[in-house]
Amino acid sequence: MADFTDALTDDHIAMIEKQPMFFVATAAPTGRINLSPKGYDAFRVLSPKRVAYLDLGGSGNETHAHLAADGRITIMFNNFQQPANILRIYGRGVPILPQDEGWDKLASHFTLLPGTRQIFVIDIESVQTSCGWGVPVMTFEKERETLKKAHRQSNPAEWEAKMATRLSSIDGLPTRATDRYIAGESEA
Repeated sequence: MADFTDALTDDHIAMIEKQPMFFVATAAPTGRINLSPKGYDAFRVLSPKRVAYLDLGGSGNETHAHLAADGRITIMFNNFQQPANILRIYGRGVPILPQDEGWDKLASHFTLLPGTRQIFVIDIESVQTSCGWGVPVMTFEKERETLKKAHRQSNPAEWEAKMATRLSSIDGLPTRATDRYIAGESEA
C-alpha cells in the first residue's frame, strides 16, 4: 500500500542517501513524456521540502524544456537491496544555469562534475512510498565513467558551442543553454 507525506522524513532521506541512481520523469502539456535514469553523486536534499540534482550535458535537454513549459517533475528512487522500497517525489522544478542568480550558493552543495550543465531545484508537493516487492534485488557494481571522461576530454570552446545549439527539445520546446564549460572534478 502506498503512503503519502507532504515532505521528506528522516527515513526517506536515509533511503535516498543509499541509492546509487534515481529516475526523473517530466512532461509538457503535449508531446513526449521524458523518463531519464541518473547516476553519480548528483542528488541533494536541501530541506524536507526541497531537493536538487546536478545535470550533465548529454543527448538532449528534455527536462529543462518540460520544466520551463509546465514545471511538473517526478523523481523516483528504488531500493534494489533490502528492504524493498520505492520512493517518489512529486513537485515543481526549475533549472538553474551557471549564469543565473543563485548558482554559486546552489552549486556549493555539490562536487561539480565535468560537463555540468545546470542544477534542477524541485519544490516538493508530496512524497509517496510503496512496497517495491516486485522490484528485483540487485547489487551495485560501479559507476560508468564514460560521460565524465568524455566531458573531461572536451575542448571547452567546442563544448560551449555545442551546448549553444541545443535550444529546443525533441518536440521543439525552448531551452536555455549554459554559458560556460565546467571542468568539474580533476581526473583521478
